[in-house]
Amino acid sequence: MTQTPISFEGVFPILVTPFDEEENLDLASFARLVGAMADMGVDGVTILGVLGEADRLDDGERDQLIATAIESAAGRIPVIVGTSHSGTAATCALSRRAESLGASGVMVTPTREPTPNAEKIFQYFQKVADSISIPIVAQDHPASTQVHMPIELLLRLVEEIPAVACLKAEAMPSPPRVTALLDGMGSRRVPILSGLGALYGIFDLERGSHGFMTGFAFPEVLIPLTAAAKSGRWDEAWRIYRRFLPLIVFEQQPGLGVRKELYRLRGFIRCNRVRHPGATIDGETAQALRNVVDRVLPGEDITRPVAGDGKLAEAGFGG
Repeated sequence: MTQTPISFEGVFPILVTPFDEEENLDLASFARLVGAMADMGVDGVTILGVLGEADRLDDGERDQLIATAIESAAGRIPVIVGTSHSGTAATCALSRRAESLGASGVMVTPTREPTPNAEKIFQYFQKVADSISIPIVAQDHPASTQVHMPIELLLRLVEEIPAVACLKAEAMPSPPRVTALLDGMGSRRVPILSGLGALYGIFDLERGSHGFMTGFAFPEVLIPLTAAAKSGRWDEAWRIYRRFLPLIVFEQQPGLGVRKELYRLRGFIRCNRVRHPGATIDGETAQALRNVVDRVLPGEDITRPVAGDGKLAEAGFGG
């Protein structure tokens, strides 16, 4: 199967996995979500990450989601698939499966071991790279993995493993780490993408990051933010960031309930259910979220694309 080429610069939303009220996969909503992302002009999408509840899915469900994403993307945008597993052999197998189904890349992060070992982490990435022919996003997200990868290790991944085509910098404080990574890269340089719900995005961009791979529910806003930063229009970039910061902060509460509810409010998915033992949003928090949306985007129909100034864009999302 031919994979869509990918540059790893720009905006790559990490997508939720929709379920119905009985916690069954809602593939129709997932297809609509992927199509909406392509319509808004993102540079790619990432599925089956932490936000996608990958650890609550069986292998058959993973296959269905990957196949649905590839079909819905229809070659317009690349699809990156999270394939991390606590075992190296299993990560390799999941990565091979994603490639066989048409993924353009995989996102991989190591798993915590009783005794930290940088060499084992390097071998983990090397074995995954040897098992596939598509690129790897090396995700550094100690908040979810409890794995702290030194700058030197990340730079070694870039220098010695050609398949590592992007670093997803989510270890805090992220801005100085972006600087250290960019300064430390030698002849081989790869893009650095921000995560963490875009919470520190403006600061990462000021340090030279290349965009976002994150789950913020208004990814179309991150597109002009990234473009403004890339062209040095920092006043504009800061205006966009300040405008949407309350939503960014509210989304960063623990769990997936808030973000899934936003995706539901936007019409991307039919149900905000989080698969057990995760918690679906409660009524009071849902109302608080609605209040934040109304303050940031007063009177706006958020089922339509939103521009960086908070006004509705001309085009609508596809069906």
